[in-house]
Amino acid sequence: MFTVQAEVVVARAPEDVFAFVADQTNAPRWQPGLIEVRRLTTGPIGVGTEHTFVRRVAGRRIEARNRYTKYEPSRLIAFEIADGGITGHVEYRLEPHAGGTLVTCVMEFTTRGLNRIAEPLMRRAIEREVRDGDRRLAELLESKAERQRDLPVE
Repeated sequence: MFTVQAEVVVARAPEDVFAFVADQTNAPRWQPGLIEVRRLTTGPIGVGTEHTFVRRVAGRRIEARNRYTKYEPSRLIAFEIADGGITGHVEYRLEPHAGGTLVTCVMEFTTRGLNRIAEPLMRRAIEREVRDGDRRLAELLESKAERQRDLPVE
């Protein structure tokens, strides 16, 4: 088992950051290695929402499902990954911070089978991808183009 934690400040309001991060179909736009995310459930996003995703970690293709276990608008998103060679729990905590939102991501993973051998390599790759992803998330949400997308159409 291993844990990865990272923080980034995004110069946007918590509700804006939450809306973007909570819709996991946006994740390939900012998370390196994430190839695809598909939402499996219908209706509003919340506890019970499920996704399937394809990710490349340390040169390996991983396909799995996740399910939201906590959903507190503008504050917290948590999901579990319960299938595949790597399982885990991920939380995104958001809190107001000077000039924007502090986003804290905590990931706890458990590897099984042959994946245990690659665990140190996976951990380093995930740590690197999280750092890069945090930077990309902030750049994307702070960009003029993304801010303009949020403006109402008249």
